Parts: sequence; C-alpha cells; structure tokens
Amino acid sequence: MKSWQRSCTRSRNPVMVCTTLAILTMCAAGLSLCVGAVLVSPAELFAKDHDSVAFRILRYSRLPRTCCSLLAGAALAVSGAVIQSVLSNPLAAPNIIGVNAGAGFMAALCCAFFPGNLQILPAASFAGALLSVLTVLTVSRTAGSSRITLVLAGVAISSLFSAGTDAILTFVPDALAGYMDFRVGGFSGVTLNQLKAPAVMIAASMAAVLCMSRSMDILALGSETAKSLGLSVRPVRLVLLVLAAALAGAAVSFCGLLGFVGLLVPHIVRRLTGGDALVLLIGSAFGGALLVTLCDTLARSLFSPYELPAGIVLAFIGAPFFLWLLFHQKEGDSCD
Repeated sequence: MKSWQRSCTRSRNPVMVCTTLAILTMCAAGLSLCVGAVLVSPAELFAKDHDSVAFRILRYSRLPRTCCSLLAGAALAVSGAVIQSVLSNPLAAPNIIGVNAGAGFMAALCCAFFPGNLQILPAASFAGALLSVLTVLTVSRTAGSSRITLVLAGVAISSLFSAGTDAILTFVPDALAGYMDFRVGGFSGVTLNQLKAPAVMIAASMAAVLCMSRSMDILALGSETAKSLGLSVRPVRLVLLVLAAALAGAAVSFCGLLGFVGLLVPHIVRRLTGGDALVLLIGSAFGGALLVTLCDTLARSLFSPYELPAGIVLAFIGAPFFLWLLFHQKEGDSCD
C-alpha cells in the first residue's frame, strides 16, 4: 500500500514554498515586535535610546516573547512532522498522543522539588515527553496498531499525566507560577534567560533530525522495503522518537502545553511541498514559527490591554482542523 506521506506530492517548487515561509516568518517576527498594547514603530526598533519606553518594551517584553514563539513553533511543528512520519499516522501529534502532557507533568514535578532551577527544566520535560511517547507506542501496539487506537491511547495517557500535574499543584500550589498560562500554552512572563538551555536542546535536536531526513524518506516506503534497503528500522524509529520528544519537551518547558501546532503545520506543509522529508522538516520549522508568532501577536492585540494565552487562539484554529481530519481521513491517504 502506498504510504500516506508519499501520496501528498503536489508541489512543483518546494524550495519556493520554504523561501516564502521563511520570508513570512521574518515579517511575522517584525510584526510581533511592533504590535501590542503599545505600538512601536519600525524606526524605534533600531533606536539606541536605552532609557526610552519603546526600548524597555522591546527588550523586556516583546523580544523574549517573539524569540519564544519562534522557537516553540519550530520545535513543536518539527516534532509533529517526525512523529507522524515515524508512526505513519496522520492523526499523531505531540499534544494528541500525550507528549506535551508528559512533558508538562515532569516540568511540574521538577518545579515542585527543585524550585528556581531553570537549567534542569528542559531535561525533565524531555524525560516526560519521552516516557509518554514510548508508553503510548507500547499500549497502542499491544491493543492494536490502528490509527484510532493510537489516538485513544494518547488521550488516555494524556489524561493520566494531566491528573498527575493537577495532583502536584494541589499539594504544591506554587510549583508552576501562572499555571493557567502553562496549561493552555502561552508566553507571558518568559525571559531570555529561560530560553538558554531549551534553545540549545532545540538546535541540537533539530540538526540531528535534519541529518536523519534520508532515513525518514526510507521509512516512508514501509518497514519491509526499508529493511530490504539496509535500514535498521527499529533503532532509527527509536532515535527519531527520542529527538521528537526532545523538541517537544524543550518547547513545553517554557511555553507550556501549547497544542495543535504539531498536527496542523506538518499537514499544511506536506500538501504544499510534497513528501520529501528534508523539505517537510524545513518547511514545518518555518511554518510552525510563523503560526505561533502570529497567534501570540493576535492573542495580545485583539483585546488589548487584556491578553489571551496564545494556546487559546491555536485551539480555535486547531480543534476544527483535527475534527475535519478525523472525519475525512481515509486509510493510507491523508490528502482526500
């Protein structure tokens, strides 16, 4: 049977698509720096007056949020692209199969026992994300390998980890400051200092995933074909899932349980660029950064001076898309 990844090759110029996404991402970043409760003109972005109100807004509020949204969007989108490709399941995504919830649980646990230690938070989130994805994979394989089984297993595991997070916060209410933003997903109060360790993990994981894009292409041909071509299927799948967990865990450590990025973006990019893994990963990185940055800009601008968490805007976009995907998905083909 033809894999669902390979059935989406429609673009004749994927390089143009990725270039356009990169340009749009840079424009979205500039818009994010300028728009908010207080408008900052493009000229003020490059002003050298460190005592001005505009500089303080940019330095301590807009710049951290923009960097966070770019990093989180790219990491979650690439993580979703990897998970969908490795599991050959178009319904899989970090938030759908419980990866985000597992990362959030370990983040809450880390904050409860090691308060103020931001350096180990990405590692703890990665451990939770990896535990979640391996648990869901094991449960779904035991119960049955259908796509819906994987989703249902993810929902169950996600609920379990979410209950664990709630239990931790019941006993240690101060474990996660601004828990509502964390649970929905948002960037309020994030500083550049919090980004150092996650940014390193995201950059390293992203580089490793890009280096393994050829293996992803071979996996898309099917397990038997991949084995006949000399690929060690199980070890490669495990490594790719570990990298996907690292990307999602690092993002969750500073943006919270941001949902639907890893589901929505890879599908759109795959339709625009085709099934080539390298192009898909690059396009997903730019597409995810673009989507999350625009959603965060909308979230803090639509009802200014009041602010919504970015996750709420993403949920309004992503939930209908997921329902559409459930009702229109055909076995072996996500492009109907």
